[in-house]
Amino acid sequence: MPRRQRLDPAIFNLPVEKMRDGYYSDKYFVRAREVLLADKHRPRVLMQVFVKTHAFVGGIDESIAILKLCSQSWPELVVHALYDGDPIEPWETVMTIEGPYDAFANLETLYLGVLARRTRVGTNTRAVVEAASPKEVMFFPARHDHWLVQTGDGYAAHIAGAIGVSTDAQASWWGSEGVGTVPHAIIAAYGGDTVLATTKFAEYMPEGVRLVTLVDFRNDCVGDSLAAARALGDKLYGVRLDTSETMVDKSIIPDMGIIKPTGVNPQLVWNVRRALDQAGFRHVKIIVSGGFTVDKIRQFEKEKVPVDVYGVGSSLFQGRFDFTADVVMVDGKSVAKAGRKYRPNSRLERVD
Repeated sequence: MPRRQRLDPAIFNLPVEKMRDGYYSDKYFVRAREVLLADKHRPRVLMQVFVKTHAFVGGIDESIAILKLCSQSWPELVVHALYDGDPIEPWETVMTIEGPYDAFANLETLYLGVLARRTRVGTNTRAVVEAASPKEVMFFPARHDHWLVQTGDGYAAHIAGAIGVSTDAQASWWGSEGVGTVPHAIIAAYGGDTVLATTKFAEYMPEGVRLVTLVDFRNDCVGDSLAAARALGDKLYGVRLDTSETMVDKSIIPDMGIIKPTGVNPQLVWNVRRALDQAGFRHVKIIVSGGFTVDKIRQFEKEKVPVDVYGVGSSLFQGRFDFTADVVMVDGKSVAKAGRKYRPNSRLERVD
């Protein structure tokens, strides 16, 4: 029995005809297929897919969907694969595709690109989740890339352990919805009044929406956190510190010369936490964002900074996780490029 259910191919909403026609594929794959068809040459090949670095693989189910819906004849193919979220070693085979090469030759660009993208996002997300554990991590990179990548990126983050994503598209593949906070823009729309904007937000949002407000609009995180807590009381779930990396919060000015004063730094978090606790608002959570990387989270956790939730954005798109596919067997015989021999993997499971 399979270890778990794979996603239904229909969920990916693929442009099947264009993919099948080679519109999104490197031209040499399309032409290679044309040669095989013209020559009526149908060798049965074994394609081996791998990556050269440690990672948590993503994009497996999406790649399978591409093969199922866009190959010339899915029944002719035998596919074995890992599952999204599986840890992988360098050079470990993550998927094999066996069948007539012309049936799927034009799809290599597509499934390799999907695997690279989703694995990058999932691996980076897993790293920050582990660094922050057991605290929550919010997936906030939607604004840093094209909107079309949101659905798959959100799912990769979800599999990797992110607690929440910021758009409904990112949450769609597992039937959830985006989460967020009172944004800077609505504070500006209410004349820069954080408390008024937060009060209006609370007034018109449904009961189940967590009320989290940004408190750095006036560069006074302590003052605005207290003001929001006093105005909203138990309705306020948390405050979000998002001070620019080029700014020094008002509460940090007395400590300049002793610490690195810019952005969201440990001392700023401590200042807000102490102020809230002393005023009787221990229930108010502290969410931090703005330039957070896995290294910065590790440092905060090492110093036991009282953060409750980390919001992480563009750093989740960093790094290279390039996948490679090679034909390693032809009609049952070893025919592989030098250095790319067939590497069986007992962890792979047959795809129905």
